Amino acid sequence: MARMYSRKRGKAGSTKPVKKTTPTWVSHKSKVVEQLILKLAKSEKTTSEIGIILRDTYGIPSVRAVTGKKINQILIENKAEPALPENLRALIVRHINLMKHMESNNHDKTAKRGAELTESKINRLVKYYRRTSKLPANWKYDKAKAKLLVA
Repeated sequence: MARMYSRKRGKAGSTKPVKKTTPTWVSHKSKVVEQLILKLAKSEKTTSEIGIILRDTYGIPSVRAVTGKKINQILIENKAEPALPENLRALIVRHINLMKHMESNNHDKTAKRGAELTESKINRLVKYYRRTSKLPANWKYDKAKAKLLVA
């Protein structure tokens, strides 16, 4: 699928195996994996970072195959989910970095356009999260207070 604004194709990524069963070489049980996820969540890791750590350090290729649940579902069940969804947080960090860049580079029109596009994506995502009640109905993105959201 093409990207929204540049109409270019993205980089090819690795694909998960078709087989959804736990490999025989995975020695970790479901409860142990859930405890590892909660421990990593307490150290303020995002869900994707947790998945990468579990894959690279503990040899767990798919949390869903071992536990039957996604990482985010486990965090929600244990009331350890972050205040902001991961993709919204990443867009806010990108927007903050662009605004910081534009403070010292006033005439960078490309960066200005990138900031506008990023803010537009943030607003669309916020509208979706408000509709699905993952964010409060009165939640609004404010450029001035954005640094406080991520800190």
